[in-house]
Amino acid sequence: MAENKKQFKQLAVVGTGVIGNGWIARFLAQGYDVVAYDPSEGAEERTRTVIDRAWPALEKLGLAADASVDRLTFVPTLAEAVQNADLIQENVPEREALKKSVLSSIDEHAKGDAIIASSTSGIMPSVLQEGLKHPERFIVAHPFNPVYILPLVELVGGQQTTQSIIDEAKAFYQSIEMKALVIQKEIEGHVADRLMEALWRESLHLVNDGIATTEEIDAAIIYGAGLRWAQMGPFLTFHLAGGDKGMRHMLEQFGPALKLPWTKLEAPELTDELKEKVIEGCESHAGDHSVAELELKRNEFLVKLLDLVEEYWHEPKTVS
Repeated sequence: MAENKKQFKQLAVVGTGVIGNGWIARFLAQGYDVVAYDPSEGAEERTRTVIDRAWPALEKLGLAADASVDRLTFVPTLAEAVQNADLIQENVPEREALKKSVLSSIDEHAKGDAIIASSTSGIMPSVLQEGLKHPERFIVAHPFNPVYILPLVELVGGQQTTQSIIDEAKAFYQSIEMKALVIQKEIEGHVADRLMEALWRESLHLVNDGIATTEEIDAAIIYGAGLRWAQMGPFLTFHLAGGDKGMRHMLEQFGPALKLPWTKLEAPELTDELKEKVIEGCESHAGDHSVAELELKRNEFLVKLLDLVEEYWHEPKTVS
């Protein structure tokens, strides 16, 4: 693990759904003690099943010397989960009132120097820190599924978040092998999800209008944009599309096309008919493979892909 100025010894995870369990797996793989809390029935059993599935991929990525699945403890109350934690990762469902209630309880029971981080994908931090006794230590730390493999985490401070907390959080997430993207101006959906949602909305229109099936749209991304984006992202990809003169020529040549009404942007109405088209398309595409089998194949692919991305990664000149 990379050097981290603040000592983080115990981590807490509140809410153990897909994202919460992903955090637990990553934290354990990095050699931390993790205390988890989730009031739903069977939560601990589900978490340990997820960790067992994730561990082979984590072994390939490289475990910390003291990494162990035995360093996970489930406790019966939220207060017990957070009272000794240096960082608390909240992952309850994306309902503002629920999140604010849970964060208030975390704030009440956490020790004074603990960082409180929310995995929210869309709610702005200034909204979530309203009413907290110590809003200055709250930050959004939004990851991507599977959290234990994908390295990106978006860090967003609210109006009351101190710069020192942002700096400490950035150092911590970098220390657990993540790419910490500090977003300077908060906005609903942050950055990455806004980009993905635009593509998702357009994909739904193409299915709804009978232009392409779910499998054909997936293929269009996999064998076209996706392969290039994994290395360079959209801007450098278009920079190369301009030939020797790069983005300057690309904008001169293709810029006018941006005025053409190709995209719809607004999401289509999610009718029962559209939902069935999407569901049936995905189930047909998946074939006889269960979700667990697809997850295993995805994990194996991502581990190999990350090696390629690191080998060919174009490091930005400036990083927040």
